Amino acid sequence: MSDSPKSRLSRRAMLRTTAGAAAVAGLAAATAGTAQAGWGHGGGHGGRRLPKERIAVQLYTLRNALEADLEGTLEELSDIGYRNVELAGTYGRTAKEFRAILDRYRLKAVSSHVDFRGADVDQLIDDARILGYHMADCAYANFGTIAEWASFAQELETAGKAFRKAGIAYGYHNHAHEFQAIDGVRPFDVIARTTTRRNIHFEYDLYWLVVAGVDPVREFYRQFGRVRQFHVKDRADDGGFADLGTGNIDFARIFRETWAGGAVLHYVVEHDQPTDPLHTAEVGYDYLRNLRF
Repeated sequence: MSDSPKSRLSRRAMLRTTAGAAAVAGLAAATAGTAQAGWGHGGGHGGRRLPKERIAVQLYTLRNALEADLEGTLEELSDIGYRNVELAGTYGRTAKEFRAILDRYRLKAVSSHVDFRGADVDQLIDDARILGYHMADCAYANFGTIAEWASFAQELETAGKAFRKAGIAYGYHNHAHEFQAIDGVRPFDVIARTTTRRNIHFEYDLYWLVVAGVDPVREFYRQFGRVRQFHVKDRADDGGFADLGTGNIDFARIFRETWAGGAVLHYVVEHDQPTDPLHTAEVGYDYLRNLRF
């Protein structure tokens, strides 16, 4: 029998308290940006809204809550309205166990952050088949020289080919440093030209693009057709992270000007350091569902 609304509310309050305390205890100062001015929420004037099936949440946002109560937190995400999630680990469960929990709460893994380096790619592929996702991304890389970036990009291409042959699209998720030139060359451009469109797509983290001081729309068209996912993460006035709709990134403008061709499949709610993960997830979902652009 389903819990009553009152008991669900009580559990949500408990989860928020537990996760929030853990987050505050470990909270570090968010990266201050050097982003361009003028990213304010101008508001969309069109009638377009994101289809529900394109909205997801990156479970890294809720890591403290998931560690405290995995099933209760996933149930709360379902109650909020989410049907799609992007994975960042399975919290001690096997792929089969985690898939069963997702199914129980009507959640679907549409993507995952998995690092190919030092991993058994065949095992990653097997897990992906069990968990059900058909897109995955390398979440982070950082090197001091362009030669190192070029070597990494070659390895990324090789991994992407293996994933593609297994029916999984593999990509790269950016931060800000890939857009800061080393000896006059941007590492991101090295990744883009060393890998192929066939094997590697891009998951643009909009917050980090803004922090890097580049225009997300321009970067979208520089790699037109390869940008298949957005991490939708807002930027506070002090340069740190913010719940969606409370910061200064103009998502309506970005979505409106990158809608061409419907290339972006997933709009993934994310916040790196939330003090109240479930509240952040709920605010993010409501913002994306109601945003008109």
